[in-house]
Amino acid sequence: MEGVIVSFRRSLKHQSNNQMLVLVDGVDSKDKAEKLVGKTVSWSAPGKLNKVLKGKVTGAHGRKGVVRALFETGMPGQSLAQRVKVE
Repeated sequence: MEGVIVSFRRSLKHQSNNQMLVLVDGVDSKDKAEKLVGKTVSWSAPGKLNKVLKGKVTGAHGRKGVVRALFETGMPGQSLAQRVKVE
């Protein structure tokens, strides 16, 4: 499956750099999003090094099918609106 990084997980005055909100293709409800908990999310960084940053789906976010993903390191701002693989 594939998805799109929508945003950092944040509040009004705080932003979590290693937690991202991911909109997965074909997932449009909270029930479908909760079935993805525990799956691996990977994003490949552009450039010469070809780094792959990996994370894990930790839960649903809202009722529209968006999931929260906890990555091992902080994510760069250039990862916003980029495609990720959900396995």
